[in-house]
Amino acid sequence: MQLTFASYNIHKAVGLDRRRDPERIVAVLREIDADVIALQEADRRIGNRESVLPRQLLEDYSPWRAVPLGHRPDSLGWHGNALLVRRGIAVAEAGIVPLPTLEPRGAVRADLVVAGQRIRVVGMHLDLSGLRRRQQVRAVLAHLARCAVPCPVVVMGDCNEWGVRHASGGGALGEFHAPWRLLDCGRSFPSRRPVARLDRIVVSPGWQVVEAGVHHSALAARGSDHLPVFARLELPEI
Repeated sequence: MQLTFASYNIHKAVGLDRRRDPERIVAVLREIDADVIALQEADRRIGNRESVLPRQLLEDYSPWRAVPLGHRPDSLGWHGNALLVRRGIAVAEAGIVPLPTLEPRGAVRADLVVAGQRIRVVGMHLDLSGLRRRQQVRAVLAHLARCAVPCPVVVMGDCNEWGVRHASGGGALGEFHAPWRLLDCGRSFPSRRPVARLDRIVVSPGWQVVEAGVHHSALAARGSDHLPVFARLELPEI
């Protein structure tokens, strides 16, 4: 079984031209054509926290649906974190992952069923503070350890980790000890001239990595201040 996962900080759908253009974001997602997508900054921060990607837009012009979290009716996710799955992929359960934070950050988790195989996905947006990021990664790992049903896991999102040491798994991302694998997708921020690997994908044992990278297209370079990252993963037959 082969699946493509992607993570994209969509900057509330505001591009480098300062226009809020949700149709452009959906067009970038269609370019990637991933099966499971973690979005960050998908909701507004004030008011009803409504989604910047209208549900009708996803339903009419995309092959994905948002994983229901049931916290705010107008939001796509929680603290801006949302998960999209290709139609036909079943959602066994989903919920939020509380994180220690001083600012509006968070994580969401979904258990999916594909061809009879259960897989677990976490989308997250970590803090700007290094100490807080480390605590947040530990909170995600503790949450996963409490899950009753063991299965292959993919964790992805905007980790806000700068520098060479962080790129190789230092800092907060060093909490993902072996046998977790931190994939080197490439530089994703800022989108016009990327210098930092802020957006990351981490996988549990069992996954075979077919391909991992940064999606850099003309649309993606304008659509947000981040570029999307992706990983094509395979689970061997049991």
